[in-house]
Amino acid sequence: MTDLHVFPNLVPLLPELILAVVAIILLITGAFTDDDAVPTINLLAIFAILGSIVAVCTLRGGSSTFDGAFQFDNFARYLKVLALIGAAVAIMMSSSYARFQQFTRFEYPVLILLSTIGMMLMISASDMIAVYLGLELQSLAIYVVVSINRDSVRSTEAGLKYFVLGALSSGMLLYGISLIYGFTGGTSFETISGVIAADGAGLGILFGVVFVLAGIAFKVSAVPFHMWTPDVYEGAPSPVTAFLAAAPKVAAMALFVRLVMDAFAPAFIAWQQIVIFLSVMSMILGAFAAIGQTNIKRLMAYSSIGHIGYALVGLAAGTEQGVIGVVLYMTIYVITTLGAFACIIAMRRADEGMVEEISDLSGLAKTHPWMAAAFTLLLFSLAGIPPLVGFFGKFYVFLAAVEADLIPLAIIGVLSSAVSAFYYLRIIKVMVFDEPRDRFEPMAGELRLILAVSGAFSLLFFLVWTPILSAATAAAQSLF
Repeated sequence: MTDLHVFPNLVPLLPELILAVVAIILLITGAFTDDDAVPTINLLAIFAILGSIVAVCTLRGGSSTFDGAFQFDNFARYLKVLALIGAAVAIMMSSSYARFQQFTRFEYPVLILLSTIGMMLMISASDMIAVYLGLELQSLAIYVVVSINRDSVRSTEAGLKYFVLGALSSGMLLYGISLIYGFTGGTSFETISGVIAADGAGLGILFGVVFVLAGIAFKVSAVPFHMWTPDVYEGAPSPVTAFLAAAPKVAAMALFVRLVMDAFAPAFIAWQQIVIFLSVMSMILGAFAAIGQTNIKRLMAYSSIGHIGYALVGLAAGTEQGVIGVVLYMTIYVITTLGAFACIIAMRRADEGMVEEISDLSGLAKTHPWMAAAFTLLLFSLAGIPPLVGFFGKFYVFLAAVEADLIPLAIIGVLSSAVSAFYYLRIIKVMVFDEPRDRFEPMAGELRLILAVSGAFSLLFFLVWTPILSAATAAAQSLF
């Protein structure tokens, strides 16, 4: 009788199973073929991700498996699709990058798939053991993919730094989980929430909450757990940096939201103070530390830290409106960031190869007007300037904070956003007003497509805003 129920119970994990099976097949295929097969492996990996997206969109919501350890609801559906899109675009970017950087490694798409499986498990996790399993599967694959360019000292150094600090964060997370288990007697979110609601959040549980949230803050690179971000972003190959800036951030933020809204919901006052602190520090550091950067990938690292701070403003509200704001903000952030990295990967000259200095963009408006126009559009959107989509992302999270009487937090966010606009405008000034330098090589077709879609979304978002807002609202409602 039990056997009859085992297979149907795996249906909520169908998207993850698709990626796992394809990853194993591609790993075996890559091991027995030469480098000429890498483009085909990349293409098959993208098709696997598209198949997983179809599975996510067609599965029935409200289901669970492994005694409730993994939940598939509308929140999981939305965030999984967003993470899968980020993974697919990262593989697309690597295809064009490989043509001129000797980046032909079949392991790259396989590791991206494995990391994506971990992210999807994180997004659906409703048990602390499931949280840890998903987080480690994601992280272990990313440690390797960051240092995949073995001939580069910077890439190897970035991978080592990420591994050491990632191991530290995993240890903090595991210690927090052990404390919570010791004081609540369970690892499922439902059990933890029930014990806190009945007996209150004692000192032991509060310590556990602090350590767990600190471990997750490492993954979203929130201040003061951000120290790995600039070095890893700069040292990793550019498609890997684009992947790090998008998909893992979505998964970690989804896990953050599910933890505080589900497991730690009765301890609202305690975790709200932690989230407010992380948000304020991230917004301020992201705004000011990026001003002095000359390397555009390091600048994007500090930019991502700031954007995580803005997303946490919505989470600090602790309301359904706040969660809607977080989901919308992460959607906008991922799409615009991927477009910006398409431009960064296209910064290549015949005699110098890849260049990463902001000064290398001098006079881009005269040498590559289409690329400069699209990049300008995305930078304005990241700065939150109306009427582009980035403005509405910040509007929703700040509105949620105001409705929750967190007016000082919203004011700090607005002021930080005004400061951060400076370094985005500085890049635009370099592109438009500085004297042109040698032309970049023509932009690859995949990068043109990514940039066009991202730029069009920033400007013409109102054409798809209604279904996106409806889906984000349904996602938030499934948590309440």
